[in-house]
Amino acid sequence: MILALFAAGVATFSQLYSVQGVLPELAADQRVSESTAALAVSMSTLGLTAAVIPWSILADRRGRRATMRVSLTAAVILGLLVPFAPTFEVLLALRFVEGLALGGIPAIALAYLTEEISPLAAAVASGTYISGTSLGGLFGRIVAGPLSEFVSWRAGTLVVSLLAAVAGVIFFLTAPAPRGFVPVVRHSSRDIPLARKLLACLKDRRLVVLFAQGGLLMGGFVAVYNYLGFRLQAPPFLIPAAISSFLFLAYLSGTWSSAFSGRLASTRGRLPVLLGSAALMLLGLVVTASSWLPAVVLGLLVFTAGFFAAHATASGWVPRLVTTGRAQASSLYNLAYYGGSSLFGWAVGLAFQSLGWGGVVAAVGAMVLLAMLLAWTVLRGEPSGRPSPRPATL
Repeated sequence: MILALFAAGVATFSQLYSVQGVLPELAADQRVSESTAALAVSMSTLGLTAAVIPWSILADRRGRRATMRVSLTAAVILGLLVPFAPTFEVLLALRFVEGLALGGIPAIALAYLTEEISPLAAAVASGTYISGTSLGGLFGRIVAGPLSEFVSWRAGTLVVSLLAAVAGVIFFLTAPAPRGFVPVVRHSSRDIPLARKLLACLKDRRLVVLFAQGGLLMGGFVAVYNYLGFRLQAPPFLIPAAISSFLFLAYLSGTWSSAFSGRLASTRGRLPVLLGSAALMLLGLVVTASSWLPAVVLGLLVFTAGFFAAHATASGWVPRLVTTGRAQASSLYNLAYYGGSSLFGWAVGLAFQSLGWGGVVAAVGAMVLLAMLLAWTVLRGEPSGRPSPRPATL
């Protein structure tokens, strides 16, 4: 199970963020501004945002594994078409549809995992899945970036799509048959309507705050990585794309921290880990304001580790708080998560164009502080930050 979901995370996020590693080259090639180029990332996450709830409905009817297989197959096919987009407008349209296809993995993965793995192992397993998503994001950027300078951004994104296809095959071969969930083949009087499942999630303040964590923290994280390449290729750094792309190796700190946070949350409680991880994000963000490259690298490492630990904690917490509609709860988290990525990944670019990197630090810092305030205000009533004994039910 863990190997299969690790591969699914790699396949999904390598494609989702491959374009982020080539944004400066894409902007120059298509003659668009920094924030406009960032729409190539935002359109895919917007499509994913729109698709997570429909994918969760299909998963309830057709089964978790079968639905994830359809999602991966469609995403790989669309990903292979993106490098051949004749215009920027066609590129944005293809990225949006690719995001629609990719939505099936994050919408279902954690529900699938929670239903098949014992509660004691769930925090560790969800952290391992998130580490796969971080590696996928790393592969997408670090492969596409150097190729964009030596060949073209099209060649870079094509190679990433081919690697995603390999990871998809691994998922097909290793994902175990579901045993903890039986698809609802036909409606009956005992079926719970989708609207009631969604409403039950939205009535639970704890879940809403966790959704906000995803939207705010992910929005800030994507914004930093969207515009860091533009900053490093400009004075005083003047770093070529082939070299600046290797800063995405900072994702490895997220691969480690997401798995470690799962183990830490199972012993120390989720809320302390969530708040501590967000504080690490703030610390790393402030350090990136330095004009000394080693300090920027260090800050990026700390910022990335903090984000992935926070995301692993919040996303793994969501399905533990519900007993009915786990897929829908996970989908709402992902809706907020990728909605924040789409909105703030673009909007923070306006601050970057007006105020430079200081504008990015100020905007993202405010978002992280707001997320911490919400978590402390609502979730501190949970014993040691662990899931309440009063789960949301219908």
